[in-house]
Order: sequence, then structure tokens, then C-alpha cells
Amino acid sequence: MNDNKSNHIISVDEKRCDSDNRSEDYQAYENLVKETIDYESLEITHHDDMRQVDEVVNLIVETVMCKNDKILIASNWYPASLVKKKFLMLTYSHIEYVLHCMRGNTTKVKNIKKYLLAALFNAPSTMNGYYQAEVNHDMPGLVR
Repeated sequence: MNDNKSNHIISVDEKRCDSDNRSEDYQAYENLVKETIDYESLEITHHDDMRQVDEVVNLIVETVMCKNDKILIASNWYPASLVKKKFLMLTYSHIEYVLHCMRGNTTKVKNIKKYLLAALFNAPSTMNGYYQAEVNHDMPGLVR
């Protein structure tokens, strides 16, 4: 009879299992985000911007999968739950707005990841005001 005590050593299979779960989670979130933002329509209407759209999708998924309690957005720490909720609610219009803002930006962006995170986080709160200001500027006769 063998009375050896063995230390639990994580086997390669167990590591792979954890990695597989992580990649399955990533794939599930990626699918959810693509569905929510209507990725197929973006492929049609923004064919030339698809690399940027894919970067945005990856950034959203990476942020949603973040395990931290807080996430830094535009020099402010926000509860991860708030950031994740806002990112999972982004739609086609929000992504189109962020792409539009990126195209219109002529200033030097030192940290594109921080810039995109801020743009995505703020899109639901600023998109309507931005477009209203554009209309007011372009068609001042319509301003009440």
C-alpha cells in the first residue's frame, strides 16, 4: 500500500481547460457584441472601416471580460459593472458615431486605446447632443 501524499499539480489539461473556458467566454461575448451592434450591417455600410470596427469590437469584449472591480476611463475610475453595462448596451448607432468622431478628429491621439474607451463609454450620453449641435451649426434656421 502506498501512503505517499501528493501535491496537487495543475496538469496541462487543466490549464487548457481554463484557457478553453476563457476563449469560449471571449467568443460568446464577441458574438453578443456583434449581434448588439449589428455587425453585419456595419460590414455593408462601413466596409472601408472594418479594421477599425474589429478593433472596437475587440476593445469592448476585452473591457467586458476585465476582472477588475474598477475600470479607468478618461482619467476617472468607474465601477466595472457600470462600464460593462454601458459597453454591452452599445448599438450600431453608437459605433457609427464613434467612427464618425474618429474620422473627424484632427488632433494627435497619444493613447488610442484610452481615446476609444472614452469615446465608447461616453457615446450613449453624448451622441444625440453631438448630432443636434451639428444640425444647429449646419442649419441655423431650424434652431428654435
